[in-house]
Amino acid sequence: MNPSRGFWSGRRVLVTGHTGFKGAWLALLLHRLGAQVTGIALPAEPGPNAFDLLRVRPLLTADHHADIRDGEALAARLRTVRPEVVLHLAAQAFVGRGYAAPAATFAANVDGTIHLLEALRGLPGVLAAVMVTSDKVYRNDGAGRAFREGDALGGADPYSASKAAAEIAVASWRASFATALPPVATARAGNVIGGGDFGAQRLIPDLVRAAMAGAPLLLRRPDATRPFQHVLDVLRGYLLLAERLATGTLAPAFNFGPADGEIRVRDLIASWGAPVDWRQDNGPVMAEAPRLGLDSSLAGEVLGWRPLLSTPEAIAETSRWYAAWRRGEDVQALALATIDRLVPA
Repeated sequence: MNPSRGFWSGRRVLVTGHTGFKGAWLALLLHRLGAQVTGIALPAEPGPNAFDLLRVRPLLTADHHADIRDGEALAARLRTVRPEVVLHLAAQAFVGRGYAAPAATFAANVDGTIHLLEALRGLPGVLAAVMVTSDKVYRNDGAGRAFREGDALGGADPYSASKAAAEIAVASWRASFATALPPVATARAGNVIGGGDFGAQRLIPDLVRAAMAGAPLLLRRPDATRPFQHVLDVLRGYLLLAERLATGTLAPAFNFGPADGEIRVRDLIASWGAPVDWRQDNGPVMAEAPRLGLDSSLAGEVLGWRPLLSTPEAIAETSRWYAAWRRGEDVQALALATIDRLVPA
């Protein structure tokens, strides 16, 4: 099932974090569906980034640079925008930065989420709010099973713990202020890949940078497994969740993971569209779970969602995007063609 143009066309949609990798693709997808998209976020990261390369700014109804840690400013923006649907992606999204700046990570991911919930409390006209967290919200005991939505939350590192804390905050506000909030649910996705991600200490951006520098790629954990999936499949899930929320209450949280399960990092490298020279990084590494997996059966049963791309297909789509970018081609046109093929209006 795909998002409905009939639902999204003309709809006032607020996207927080629209200058990030997933947020830029989401704004592009929503524009293609006919939505009136307003973004609230910090400026895009310096250097190449999806927001600029996909030329998102001209497609927006409004582009606000604001910090979600400023609750009063955020509330004022929402009163001006009068959104009908809110998709909350703004976050400190890097595990490494979580170690370097744990307090700032909690401020962005927990306080920022609470500020948005407070801004939504009593705001008229909002049909649905989707709060995006992470597959890393689960307490990972190393057993290797795929997590389901009812499993215990946790997080040993600051980033994961902050996302789990955001989940708890959303659940608390939902329970405490149900009559004053729109229908709210959280969305937990795995390792999202696709063109335009240039984040630090992320596998594919690191791979692309190493290839451009003519240097070997250093892998921290080549045998770690992750649920890699294409950005458009994940975003389809977010939009389907918002559509269903707008018609009534649903389960409070949904997983969105690849249909073919998680794969090893070394297997992704082997599936890349060109040979990759890589080495084991023997330096100090961040503490990370050796395996992460998601059970997404609830999203299939309730939302009719399933990934359209297998993991090898997602890797191939991503590889083609970066190859086109390196050749100087119009990557917005490539992204729009991919949207039209996978999510036809």
